Amino acid sequence: MSNPALPQFPCIQNAWNAHESELRNYIRHRAGDAHLADDLLQEIFVKAMQQGKQFCALDNARAWLFQVARNALIDQHRLGRSVIELVADDIPNSEPAHEPLRALSACVARVLSELSLEDRDIIEQCDLEGVKQKDYAALHGLSLAAVKSRLLRARTRMRARMSTACQVQFDERGRVESHIPRK
Repeated sequence: MSNPALPQFPCIQNAWNAHESELRNYIRHRAGDAHLADDLLQEIFVKAMQQGKQFCALDNARAWLFQVARNALIDQHRLGRSVIELVADDIPNSEPAHEPLRALSACVARVLSELSLEDRDIIEQCDLEGVKQKDYAALHGLSLAAVKSRLLRARTRMRARMSTACQVQFDERGRVESHIPRK
């Protein structure tokens, strides 16, 4: 890329002359399109020019040029993504809650009623009603650490009780995999 002389900033011209060929090959290899590479190369040169004195103060002009090239390639890739429009027929209808989920919610209610008053209270307020742990701590004169600890122990006891009473099976991430409703 032949550029007019830059009397104000010969450092830009010197850096450009030293690295233009390598930069062009880098961009062409990654973009896969010679015309796009030339366009991006021109944008990089303009950005270097816009830096002016700041470019001359760089410790490693080559690294700066390649970083700008990398960012330009990323931006180009993001812009080039194709977007597929969805039509109403493509979106599946939401299914109503399955019967096993209702049975599990009934089991949760029963197991909650079997927990100690303290466990039931903290689970109901923090997990079911959405009270923040910090607020629960303030309401009950406890430290936040104490509330976190109590809630964790209550959840553990509830989980164990659900596994026994409702034969709930959990996967490795702790999500319900299956259960057998209690009669």
